[in-house]
Amino acid sequence: MGMTMSEKILARASGQPDVKAGEIVWVKVDIAMMHDLLGPWLVDGGFRRLGGKLFDKDKVVVVSDHCTPPATVQQADILKFTRDWARQKELPYYYEYEGPCHQVIVEHGHVRPGRLILGTDSHTCMAGGLGAFATGIGSTEMIGVLLTGETWLKVPETIKVVWDGKLPQGVYSKDLVLKTIKEIGHAGATYQTIEFSGSAIRGLSMDERLVLSNMAVEAGAKTGLIQPDETVADFLRSKGVLEELDMIKSDDDASFIKTLHFNASDLEPQVACPHEVDNVHPVSAVEGKAVDQVYLGSCTNGRLEDLRIAAQILKGKKVSKNIRCLVVPASQHIWMQANKEGILDILTEAGCFVNMPSCGACGGFTSGVIGAGEVVMSSSNRNFRGRMGSPRGEVFLGSPATVAATAIEGIITDPRKYLPKEVRV
Repeated sequence: MGMTMSEKILARASGQPDVKAGEIVWVKVDIAMMHDLLGPWLVDGGFRRLGGKLFDKDKVVVVSDHCTPPATVQQADILKFTRDWARQKELPYYYEYEGPCHQVIVEHGHVRPGRLILGTDSHTCMAGGLGAFATGIGSTEMIGVLLTGETWLKVPETIKVVWDGKLPQGVYSKDLVLKTIKEIGHAGATYQTIEFSGSAIRGLSMDERLVLSNMAVEAGAKTGLIQPDETVADFLRSKGVLEELDMIKSDDDASFIKTLHFNASDLEPQVACPHEVDNVHPVSAVEGKAVDQVYLGSCTNGRLEDLRIAAQILKGKKVSKNIRCLVVPASQHIWMQANKEGILDILTEAGCFVNMPSCGACGGFTSGVIGAGEVVMSSSNRNFRGRMGSPRGEVFLGSPATVAATAIEGIITDPRKYLPKEVRV
């Protein structure tokens, strides 16, 4: 019997020729990632009591993103502690004010196919878009990883999700993943891998693939994997990664707990309604719902292609006078690219407010949280009660195109009315 991608990566990490789903394995970690909120200021006490020596400072990455820019004294204190800790440990990889950690570690080449990446954030799984087994762990568990470079994991079973066909114009990877989560359920893949495959997946850009892996955890998954190919290789070469890559893939006779098949050609824009990510409906079912704010950004959908799509829809138009439109590029690098292309000019001329790259309002931290009774259409990844501010607010999730179209009309809107009707290739 062959092995899945997850089994192959964890076999390598455990130094074994093969492993099977359900086994407990002791693994060596390739990258240990922490962010400011669940990083040094939480782990330092236990870390020092147990010796205080990093297993390998070149394999530890710290990103300050949740508290940037600080909105409270406590957030400023957390940032200072994190910054000082990284300096004291002489970490070569400390990033601040560059954007959400998941995007930052991808942009800086820390993610490679076949690597095992553990981070103190549930959306660490986004790195699976490049073929890495990446998952979130708690701050207490991270203490052990920092000291030893090792931990134990249960080898997860794998759900294979096959999307074939071509995405119609106005339909994007966000719509693919929302439809997938609806079918699996918000806890239907708990401690399992979701492996995305099929002709529609192979046709996605790197920006769109990362959306799928980022949101795998919204179905409870341990990680979300996509087989690496030339799209991944080209992306990593653009980041200066020139080494030979482990283009890992599941064997033809690998065992999957289930296989789900979808036809992308039949898909229309999808919207996740409050207060669960699997409460998903076609946009036609919720069109006309009034909103107070739209939010374009986050580590899910704040990349360059997302901003381009929004600019295409908003160019020459105006944001509804009844709402606020916040734009948060996924990184400083993306902000600069969008600025050079004139995208930010188009968005600001339309009436959008462009904020600095950070986790911001996505997690209810800074810069645009919502109040009681307010409704937001967001391109981010979660719509739990209180996720973006008040527990009496409502969060709807959709693609950047749906967010942009909604910004124009002030009500949830099908983006296809603002786009050509031809099929994407």
